[in-house]
Amino acid sequence: MDETTKISLSEINKYETQQILSEVYYALKEKGYNPVTQLVGYIVSNDPTYITSHKGARGIISRLERDELLEALVGAYIENVIEKPDGAPATGTSEA
Repeated sequence: MDETTKISLSEINKYETQQILSEVYYALKEKGYNPVTQLVGYIVSNDPTYITSHKGARGIISRLERDELLEALVGAYIENVIEKPDGAPATGTSEA
């Protein structure tokens, strides 16, 4: 089996993921945490204590599977950093 398995989030699931990340991000910021390091800790360890319970953020993040969270984050990075808004690759990239 040499074929790559293709998966994608539905538009509804993508929107829900964005909402969840936004709520958790702001709860972490409000409590003085660095959202990036806290979310990375959560993704890597699956330990919910990396996420504050402020505003129910710990319960909210648990509604997402870690693969869904990772897919949303990687997708956003590629769309907003690697590719320009017009779909062109960012300058300075090399073709392999």
